[in-house]
Amino acid sequence: MNELLDAAIQAAKAAGKLIRDNFGTDLHVNEMKTYDIKLELDVRSQTLITEMLLARFPDHAVLGEEGDSIGSGSIEWIVDPIDGTVNYFFGIPHFCVSIAARDRATQKLILGVIFDPSQDELWTVAEGVPPTLNGKPISVSARMQMNESVVTVGFSKSKESLDAGFERYKRISYNVRKTRMLGSAALAMAYIACGRLDAYVEEQISLWDIAAGQMLVEAAGGKVRLEPGKAKEGTMFICASNGKIPIEDYL
Repeated sequence: MNELLDAAIQAAKAAGKLIRDNFGTDLHVNEMKTYDIKLELDVRSQTLITEMLLARFPDHAVLGEEGDSIGSGSIEWIVDPIDGTVNYFFGIPHFCVSIAARDRATQKLILGVIFDPSQDELWTVAEGVPPTLNGKPISVSARMQMNESVVTVGFSKSKESLDAGFERYKRISYNVRKTRMLGSAALAMAYIACGRLDAYVEEQISLWDIAAGQMLVEAAGGKVRLEPGKAKEGTMFICASNGKIPIEDYL
């Protein structure tokens, strides 16, 4: 497991350097969507991660946001090369690299790494390896009341998911200390894992956005609820929390 985790850390840091070095420069846009942006740099970052991982583990598979799955090995890497691309494009320094791995036969997550190159923050977790932030153990917050909590609500990439998100946002925001809209699902879950946030809710999310974060949150003592997304096939509804506040009562 240490070899797998080391490979994921090296790949995340290499991709993080790539995107940090290009932050604030003229960026090539591959596709400008209504609620999303696809950058050429997303593809370059994913290619770098894929090449580094498969160089060490040629019999593994890689599933990434940019492009089809590669390989058919028993271990599958799940990669988001830039989570928070819209933030990145607009010069907002809140984005990250997210890498997870799972056993393809059981679908069980076996490691997760999230790297924020702007803040030089690295979250790691693996089977038999406790969750850490820059090498220090982490855990979810101890807050138990909604009126004590800080919750982030994501607004997704379709009208249907936006409408559902608005309704949830109203129900939640009236009952918490503060809400935040940050623009990176992976960092939202990393922040829950280390106690900065208490919950994250979004209607339409993809596996690569939350795989590493799911393992981090659960290993740090939190709870992650996933359901098939209603707005788009292949996506999921997510509610991640510290497992203590009654967030599900407000969904």
